[in-house]
Amino acid sequence: MSDIVFYLLIGTGILFDLFGCIGLLRLPDVYNRLQSATKCVTLGTCCIAASLLARYGLTDYGLKALLIIPILFFTSTVAAHALARGSYKAGFPLWKNSVKDDYRDAHSTEEGKE
Repeated sequence: MSDIVFYLLIGTGILFDLFGCIGLLRLPDVYNRLQSATKCVTLGTCCIAASLLARYGLTDYGLKALLIIPILFFTSTVAAHALARGSYKAGFPLWKNSVKDDYRDAHSTEEGKE
């Protein structure tokens, strides 16, 4: 039974990582690429780590994989936020068909209050 769970989780993880890589190549701007990399690759890598936990149980390998999952969730979201904010501050443009710039709208109302 653990082999079935292992292969399902590792297959799912590889698919999510593949979708994240395709998103990095195909999406139009840095912000969409960051979103693809953060969500897909984080979920894919966590599935692969969970597959190691299913395969090896609570051994050294399994516990390390269990430790990796929350660390990966926290660090990837913080890093993506920092990269997106830095890209915006550096002036990287949004895609021409982007519907709304929430960050600019929030800053324009804050500047108007001062």
